[in-house]
Amino acid sequence: MTMNDTIMGARQGAAPFPISLLDFAMAGRSLTAREALDASIKLARLADRRGFNRYWVAEHHSMPGVTTSSPAMVLARLVGETSRIRLGAGGMMLPNFPPLVVAEQFGLLASMAPGRIDLGVGRAPGTDMDTAAALRRGQIGAEDFPAQLKELLSFLDDDFPDGHPFNAGVYAVPGPRQDKENGVPRSFARPPVWLLGSSDYSARLAAKLGFPFAFAAHLADQNVVMALDVYRRHFQPSAVLAKPYVMASFGVMAADDEHEARRQAWAYSHAMMRMTTRRSFVVPTAEEAEVYEYTPTERRVMDMWNAKIMSGTGLQVMEKLNAWQQYINADELMILNLGHLPQAIYRSTELIADAYGMPSSEA
Repeated sequence: MTMNDTIMGARQGAAPFPISLLDFAMAGRSLTAREALDASIKLARLADRRGFNRYWVAEHHSMPGVTTSSPAMVLARLVGETSRIRLGAGGMMLPNFPPLVVAEQFGLLASMAPGRIDLGVGRAPGTDMDTAAALRRGQIGAEDFPAQLKELLSFLDDDFPDGHPFNAGVYAVPGPRQDKENGVPRSFARPPVWLLGSSDYSARLAAKLGFPFAFAAHLADQNVVMALDVYRRHFQPSAVLAKPYVMASFGVMAADDEHEARRQAWAYSHAMMRMTTRRSFVVPTAEEAEVYEYTPTERRVMDMWNAKIMSGTGLQVMEKLNAWQQYINADELMILNLGHLPQAIYRSTELIADAYGMPSSEA
């Protein structure tokens, strides 16, 4: 299998393009972290059975409604809960970690599940500035992201140049140096590295390196056309990719009827409104969001976020996803189910899989 094949994954079913899942392990009002994580395990199993291409876990901090503060720990559990689907971080916010730590964590995951691990990296904090300061212990914004990424890749490939202070005795385990030191044939295959973004910054860097690019359209769909154009125009073929590979993530919520889909999506939009207006992010129940008395400003923010979510029946959501895919010519789409109830998120995934004719749950 080539690196290109590894990045693209092994699509199953009748969907016209690969479809993947992004997960936040959302703990809405009255739901515990344990319940949210149990729901994510169940969702990963479903995605594995139904033929989704990959299952990525986001990194967020200081958000009571989001339980994925440590993607690597969640992925370690999911390795044992799944058998086929690719698992990855969407993503690791590299300025929050020493590159060696990220290389070790994902080298370990790649050794546990060879050929099934993706490493998506981003430069945003995944949180507010106060929490970012607590994570980084340094001046926010002073990080040199390209240099951090270069160091991460050097640890993953064990190819620091001669004279570099890490060349002699500092290396990631598991990794290629371990195989060499132990006198075994090279068995370590580093996970493919994706660059993530919601603007053109990472698009330019991904193009320069010849890496795959994942765009967070669920956050900034207004920037997706511009960023993908930059990526494709400036792409330089590499040993990783011969041509550009684009994945775009979108917020969705499918239900058996349109009304319930809109109710669940509206509850998530309420949480985003709270976060945007500097209040604690928590997803209320659909009933709480329905009776809340919005100020004109809150209503405008709600409408903005709600417009980013594709809601409806499974077939309606499929049609909207297809329209976006054709519009931006994405190689792959990633969906993020956005609602309050874990059962609603699970059902949304089932309905979208059904609409695309993906393998049945019993297969």
